[in-house]
Amino acid sequence: MKSTFWKNNIIPQAPYYAVIFASTKSENLEGFHETDDKILQIALLEKGFLGYETVGSAPDNIFVSYWENMEAIEKWKHNLAHIKAKKMGFSTWYNRLLTQICKVEYSKEFIRKQN
Repeated sequence: MKSTFWKNNIIPQAPYYAVIFASTKSENLEGFHETDDKILQIALLEKGFLGYETVGSAPDNIFVSYWENMEAIEKWKHNLAHIKAKKMGFSTWYNRLLTQICKVEYSKEFIRKQN
């Protein structure tokens, strides 16, 4: 599964920031999908949120969110709904998590045109 979203359908000019969230889900996903959808909808409204990409197949997934700057990421870290979801993730939904924050210095996309 792969999914990509950019605000205004435009990849922003670098520099910007990427938050990489690699995970392995547990077998207990009660409430996960509803919470995941809700958190994504909240993130889409956050000032500084630029877009996301996700790739993987159960139970492994990589979700990359893109942000204008570190201030926007810090604000998102302190969003109460996000904090609550993270607590559920740690206690129930994930067997493994890795979060990394990187500065994107260069970005270029190629898409092959279909005949």
